[in-house]
Amino acid sequence: MPNINVNDISIEYETHGNPDNPTVMLIMGLGTQLTGWPPAFCDSLVEHGYHVLRFDNRDIGLSSRLDHQRMPNIPRLVILKMLKMPAPAPYTLDDMAEDAIGLLDALDIQQAHIVGASMGGMIAQLVAAHYPERTLSLTSIMSTTGHRSLPRADRDATKALLLKPDDPNDPASIIERNVRVRKALQSRTHPKDDDEIRQTAADAVNRGGYYPEGVARQLAAIIVAKDRRKLLRTVEAPSLVIHGEEDTLVKVECGVDTAKHLNDSELRILPGMAHDLPTPLLQEIADGIHSVAQRA
Repeated sequence: MPNINVNDISIEYETHGNPDNPTVMLIMGLGTQLTGWPPAFCDSLVEHGYHVLRFDNRDIGLSSRLDHQRMPNIPRLVILKMLKMPAPAPYTLDDMAEDAIGLLDALDIQQAHIVGASMGGMIAQLVAAHYPERTLSLTSIMSTTGHRSLPRADRDATKALLLKPDDPNDPASIIERNVRVRKALQSRTHPKDDDEIRQTAADAVNRGGYYPEGVARQLAAIIVAKDRRKLLRTVEAPSLVIHGEEDTLVKVECGVDTAKHLNDSELRILPGMAHDLPTPLLQEIADGIHSVAQRA
């Protein structure tokens, strides 16, 4: 896969479909590589007539690792945020939104349908708000406005997200950790079997390795982010909010709140979806993206 220099860092990306077709840019979530967007999902979007662009965010996968940045003190950032005090992070979600726009610039893509999942949804919201001239439509999946009144994640979901491998130098241990995280967050109605989860985890480790420092910096960017309610009210592009009814990490109320603060939005709450992209629901999600794109 190719990489390209964007904002003084290298971004790894991959495209699918005819580049002459409208582009759908896919932005993935915390600590997840571009491969978190299933190939079957990308194929569905191509069949709908789109050019699909997915990429590794900074500090994950094969994009630049920002080793020169300090390691954030996550508990301290949480306390500072709760006290409404300045909470410095190595970089922000706005910086990551600029990465997305920089990638479009580098590929000479003037406009795109912006799609983001989880943290990627937060970034997608910022792209739509700050770069309206580049945004054809917005799809925010299992994400949030970040408002402090919204319900927090279940304790078990947060605990799973913070799991560490027994041996960070052993690929098998890292894979096992990733399997446990995925199983804790996935849909109970549409669970993937253990072999599929383990293969996906192994592919991710073999491709991009294990880099918790990058995940910590991405998490810091989420923690220090301001709530986006006011920004979302400025978004004029048609938007779709997709959220899983079973999501224990980013509660469904967060999706409802996101849709409420967008001007031209549709909310789709999917029964049987948690904080994942269940295979049986991929076509429905792709169809939803096509539907909102048709309104652009």
